[in-house]
Amino acid sequence: MTLNIRRIVTDHDSEGRAIVGMDEVMTNVHKLRSDNVQTLIWMTDDTPADIDGDEDPAARTIDIEPPARGSVFRILELAPGKDAYMHRTDTIDYAICMSGECDMLLDGDAEVHMSAGDVMVQRATWHGWENRGAEPCQIAFILIGSHPPSKTLHP
Repeated sequence: MTLNIRRIVTDHDSEGRAIVGMDEVMTNVHKLRSDNVQTLIWMTDDTPADIDGDEDPAARTIDIEPPARGSVFRILELAPGKDAYMHRTDTIDYAICMSGECDMLLDGDAEVHMSAGDVMVQRATWHGWENRGAEPCQIAFILIGSHPPSKTLHP
């Protein structure tokens, strides 16, 4: 399995009618620090988001986190057998396991198994994703900037 994601983005024509502005298979597939591949679907710099303009924010290069008041929507493919990349971001993350299976590792020996169709709300905790299966796992992530948690052991 490889990241073969079709993205459809709506827009408005010159008279304000709803149209399809983009309909394409994503070609911006990049490796993250974790050595897993991802495609950036969309991002915003602020909330409320500016939805005007012709710029495709998916053409930008960003790290894991969105801007402090922004958001990121990406799809990650976890390859089997890679160790978890442990990290923490000052974001609230919505994760949707689209296919395959994976494990989210937390502090100590805590972990949670996810299968296709499972969803998670991750609130700025120290974590990493690991695919212990034989097939790739695709997960959609929406990260939204948040205030740092009042208690945390990790930066």
